[in-house]
Amino acid sequence: MNKLNIVLFGPPGAGKGTQSKFLMERYGLGHLSTGDLLRAEIKAETPLGLQAQELMSAGELVPDEVVVGMIRNRLEDSPGAKGFIFDGFPRTRAQAEALDATLDAIGSGITLMLALEVEEEELVKRLLGRGATSGRPDDQSEEVVRKRIREYETKTAPLKDYYKAQGKLRRIQGMGSIAEITARLTDAIGD
Repeated sequence: MNKLNIVLFGPPGAGKGTQSKFLMERYGLGHLSTGDLLRAEIKAETPLGLQAQELMSAGELVPDEVVVGMIRNRLEDSPGAKGFIFDGFPRTRAQAEALDATLDAIGSGITLMLALEVEEEELVKRLLGRGATSGRPDDQSEEVVRKRIREYETKTAPLKDYYKAQGKLRRIQGMGSIAEITARLTDAIGD
């Protein structure tokens, strides 16, 4: 069975959270968020979770191989899943290569990278609006918001080239109503 594995990609404020909920429901996909995985593995006190907790307690970043191991565990624990939306991972070429190797080992792979593209001024407006209603401190300062967008552009956006080289990149206009953006995403996936 071919699984539908999607990397939902875009800068902060592009609408990934809103759209991933719809895509999960529409296509019956699981959601793989690295933050959620870390918390679950730590709570379950798995060997990877204990390793991650030890590193985080020491103020260190959890290395890619630990995160990829957690993803592999989740994939192996969900053999009947129709596929997954990858959220917040991969963020670097090394992570994308490790994810490809992991999926390949279980006879699967990334189907598409759906890259939501939104103009910077719209992102700033959305994030400041979200900050006003959600109370998230990282969405309340225009300076911080613009810094997060720059960080995405310099460190994460180049990953589009990795998936483009594989013929898996689909650029999605992320401006317009939620329904319009959803329609563009489903068109790119093709039913």
